[in-house]
This record gives sequence, C-alpha cells and structure tokens, in this order.
Amino acid sequence: MSERTTYLLVDGENIDATLGNSVLGRRPDPHERPRWNTLLDYTERAWGQPVKGLFFLAVPAELPASFVQALLAIGYRPVPLRGEGKVVDIAIQRTAEALAGRPADVMLVSHDADFAPQMEALAEDPDRRVGIVGFGEFLATSLRRIDGVEFFDLEYDVAAFRERLPRVRIIEIDEFDPLEFI
Repeated sequence: MSERTTYLLVDGENIDATLGNSVLGRRPDPHERPRWNTLLDYTERAWGQPVKGLFFLAVPAELPASFVQALLAIGYRPVPLRGEGKVVDIAIQRTAEALAGRPADVMLVSHDADFAPQMEALAEDPDRRVGIVGFGEFLATSLRRIDGVEFFDLEYDVAAFRERLPRVRIIEIDEFDPLEFI
C-alpha cells in the first residue's frame, strides 16, 4: 500500500491580493511575500506525510519563467492557466473535485468562498483530513463554517514570513504579549 499524500492547493493570487490589499495596503515587495518552501515543510510536518504542492497561477501572456523555476526548485508543481473567467478558481475547484475520489488529504491555501462547496464535500469523508491556510481574519465565513476542517494561519502557525506583518486580529488572552504594544 502506498503512503498517503497531502495535496497542497495554493491560490497564490488570492494570498498575494489579501496580503497586499488587506494587510499591507499596497503591493507587497518581494521580501514581504510568503516563503513558499516554508509552507511545504510545515504541511509535511503538521500532518506527518508527503506533500504534493500544486501552485495555481493565471498567466495572461508569457510564462513567468523565473517564478516558475523558483517554484519547481523548492518542490511545487506550477499550474499555469489561461482562459476566460477565474481560471485559477476553476482549476482548484476541479482539482478538489477530482481528489474526492482519492484516498488523500487536502490543504487549501486561500481565503476564497468559491471553494466552500468543494472543501465541504472533501470534509464529509471521515477518513480525510482537510485544512485551510491563510490569514484567519480574512477567511470567508463559508470556509470557516465547514465542520471538520483544520485552520492554519500563514503567519502565526506556518511562520511563512521573515518579518511580522502589520495585522489587526483578535488575540486570545493566553497569547497576549503586552510587549508587542508598548
């Protein structure tokens, strides 16, 4: 019997847009973007099994060769897409639906409510682990309400950033450190 795999489905443009628009209030500089290799490593450690990272990206014209090469070098399989509509969302939805028939676990990296039906369907399988990674305060309510899904914060749990982000979030009192505010 083969070892179980976690499929890490990365909606890179959703993470980048949320980081830029909602967290930083501007386009992120390269050093402010997530360390995608850290996410792969974290996922493997968190669930104790091999990870297949699929990084979905919309490509309107030319393939962003340097970014694709970087993704390949750290272990992702880039999925460059072109076409009408929200091609990244369509591809992730189709991938999640295809995974429903496989004995695999799934971790989605996005905040997007468009994936709620697929994540809910995956979570109905009691033998499957389903997780969502992102900024907790920006997760779509429909994703947050899915029973049986584990949530991982891209900054606090995964530690995917080199520097602390300027986020405003609800702090559990047990995690409150007044030195962060004074």
